[in-house]
Amino acid sequence: MRGLGLKLALLRIAMMLCVCKATSSLHPLILVPGSGGNQLEARLTTGYKPSGLFCGRFYPIFKDKEGWFRLWFDPSVLLAPFTKCFNQRMMLYYEPDLDDYRNAPGVETRVPEFGSTNSLLYLNPNLKSLTAYMAPLVKFLEEIGYVSGETMFGAPYDFRYGLAAEGHPSHVGSKFLQDLKDLIEKASASNGGKPVILLSHSLGGLYVLQLLNRNPPSWRRRFIKHFIALSAPWGGTVQEMLTFASGSSFGVPLVDPLLVRGEQRSSVSNLWLMPSPKLFGPGKALVITPNKAYSAHDIPEFLNDIGYPEGVIPYISRILPMTETLAAPNVGLTCIFGTGVKTPETLLYGKAGFDKQPEAVYGDGDGTVNLESLSVLESLWAFEKNQSLKVIRMSGISHTSILEISAALDAIVAEISSINYKAQAEVSFE
Repeated sequence: MRGLGLKLALLRIAMMLCVCKATSSLHPLILVPGSGGNQLEARLTTGYKPSGLFCGRFYPIFKDKEGWFRLWFDPSVLLAPFTKCFNQRMMLYYEPDLDDYRNAPGVETRVPEFGSTNSLLYLNPNLKSLTAYMAPLVKFLEEIGYVSGETMFGAPYDFRYGLAAEGHPSHVGSKFLQDLKDLIEKASASNGGKPVILLSHSLGGLYVLQLLNRNPPSWRRRFIKHFIALSAPWGGTVQEMLTFASGSSFGVPLVDPLLVRGEQRSSVSNLWLMPSPKLFGPGKALVITPNKAYSAHDIPEFLNDIGYPEGVIPYISRILPMTETLAAPNVGLTCIFGTGVKTPETLLYGKAGFDKQPEAVYGDGDGTVNLESLSVLESLWAFEKNQSLKVIRMSGISHTSILEISAALDAIVAEISSINYKAQAEVSFE
């Protein structure tokens, strides 16, 4: 690891020197965050009906002149009465007649500063030391010459929503894909027509892959230089079954996971992250109870048994067909992810049922995503002649620390620098 760290550091220094001479050689870079990786704002209308005394339209006190306030991330979510408010306001509802999802009644939401990296840096800019997300990565990128708003851009989105299989509407998710496509084209145009490097984290990688495969090869060749996916859950994660069954506080001790289970279940993106039956075979039990065992092929039955039957039809019709194939986009792709971190691979429930957190049998992964899911493209695309795939595994790096630890940041920046360097060398050679 020390040798790798030294090699990455030397490459980074070399590229810093190179970029200082020619910052114009940089390909524009667009950052696509993971679930919960950007700020989200809300406004309450007259249709809003508070779920409790503390959840009236007066809360929170601080709003802008048009009534907008920070929904994610606000520290009051850590306090039980306000956790319930957060749960109500974050909920999504599936409308069978529309075959699409909507916000809770009386709740409007928006994603601030699309195109900018600002809402990706900190989930709450008033709590920078506690809510830093992409700030460390952006700082490293600035050191090699990237400038926010000129050569580096952000693509935040409403991470509660997701996409749907062909033939099913997904208004919010589809609009994000169109906005991202427009941003790519504008970033390219403002940088002399250079194709764009896309850098995603976690769920963002699934969105980017969908964007690439939903656009023609001619568009990809013109506008995409390379795709770098950090910690991408290509085949879903067992952790998501825990979230649906029992709720997840993500390690925050003050939050009762049952208080946020409702909104977590309603999140379309969480349904999208359920373990894929294509990857996790029918013989692999992922959830075991005293009466039944569930594999990835039993997710519809699992959703019904945990008390979330309304998730069955959307999962079968909208999500499952979308996860059956991971088509190669024929765009250069680098996967960077952590390994060697305890990651739940089987959940064991007792007689207390799904309202109690389960015991876990752990396997390899990055602490959130199982190794099978992180690395599946290696085997899946092994014989794809037109698909370039590079995999960088980093021992001991977790799902979130990949955006924090210097060794991981060095590897990411070195990969970006290498792509730029090779591109510049090709131009010079020509």
